[in-house]
Amino acid sequence: MAEEHEFPAGFLWGAATASYQIEGAWNEDGKGESIWDRFSHTPGKVLNGDTGDVACDHYHRWKDDIQLMQEIGLKGYRFSISWPRVLPTGRGKANPAGLDFYDRLVDGLLEAGTRPFVTLYHWDLPQTLQEIGGWGNRDVAYYFADYAALIGRRLGDRVKQWITHNEPWVVAFVGHLYGVHAPGLTDPRLALQVSHHLLLSHGEAARALRDAGDADTQVGITLNLSPAHAASESEADQAAARRQDGFLNRWFLDPLFRGAYPPDMLELYGDLAPQVAPGDMARIQAPLDFLGVNYYTRSVVKDAPDAEIPKTQAVKPEGPEYTEMGWEVYPEGLYELLTRLQRDYDPPALYITENGCAFPDEVNEQGQVDDERREAYLREHFIQAHRAIQDGVKLRGYFVWSLLDNFEWALGYSKRFGIVYVDYPTQQRIIKRSGRWYSNVIARNAVER
Repeated sequence: MAEEHEFPAGFLWGAATASYQIEGAWNEDGKGESIWDRFSHTPGKVLNGDTGDVACDHYHRWKDDIQLMQEIGLKGYRFSISWPRVLPTGRGKANPAGLDFYDRLVDGLLEAGTRPFVTLYHWDLPQTLQEIGGWGNRDVAYYFADYAALIGRRLGDRVKQWITHNEPWVVAFVGHLYGVHAPGLTDPRLALQVSHHLLLSHGEAARALRDAGDADTQVGITLNLSPAHAASESEADQAAARRQDGFLNRWFLDPLFRGAYPPDMLELYGDLAPQVAPGDMARIQAPLDFLGVNYYTRSVVKDAPDAEIPKTQAVKPEGPEYTEMGWEVYPEGLYELLTRLQRDYDPPALYITENGCAFPDEVNEQGQVDDERREAYLREHFIQAHRAIQDGVKLRGYFVWSLLDNFEWALGYSKRFGIVYVDYPTQQRIIKRSGRWYSNVIARNAVER
């Protein structure tokens, strides 16, 4: 007999997207160029030369996409605002057409009974700001706060939950150390300085949003977090796992919740460590109403003294299932992560702001997408989330990544994460088996196994 895991009343079930990955309309209605527009148009940067020029054409099809959300029964929708769509040069004069688009989207969501959860920055920095140093320029942190104030004044009467940044680790290190994402730089000192400016900008934007909002305004930040496990019992590998945890998790969690960077990581980075001005840490530690958690897999590492920071090397355990991204399916890591966050940092509330998987989905002869593996993936992660709640974790909601198949950054359109299939040439949408299953979970506020 199946066991039912019922979630608390009012648990917020949703799905998430990001502006550059779905909107398209990259140069329409006064929108400025973003670093991802520039990066994807640079030969060799994105698989198959793909760009986000059209993506899912959500800018024109948002009404249809809200209908899909209604059909699935989503209680919440996490989306991001394109900074250059509303401020084409990143600062100064706003673009009325861009602001109007998000006005309409928010109103449409509310009319459909879906709560908007708005992310201010999901990686599409205005290119004009990159040309003055991007996130390496401290001034950009303050331009970000001005942008937050603009959006807060425009939408804050209806939007009550805000996320300043999505995955600052990825912005800092994948974009500025590994060079795989825009702006495509490979400078460890710059990457660490960018990480600091991102955190500073979060604190400044959090204040701006609260000033623009009301007593119901809630502000958080979303971090990509993973348990760091050692590949062996050796002392060297155990120490490597501790460094990996510092690199990926504590480097952002400690400033936000403890007002300081981890001492062991400052020692490891040495003179690469960021310049911190007096008062910065207090500003970064602006009170959070919630922490957003993006979880996909765990991190298993071994010691690698000759590697770049943090001198670790990833190891792929043998035996488990892996997704199309090459990521181990490890649902237990979600429970481990959530309980660790509650125990070590005690955020007022937690939301899973992304969790999902890429598998090679195809439309069958009946016109359906039978993604049984994604359904199984989500089921097991939901059960681990339920287990964490039972053990006292203040988890308030769960946003599946992603609502739609979309532009997967440097991998272009080669990976499908959606619970809704998108046929890119025709823009036809098909709710996948996993989306129908998720609809049932939401309706019952429970998952069975």
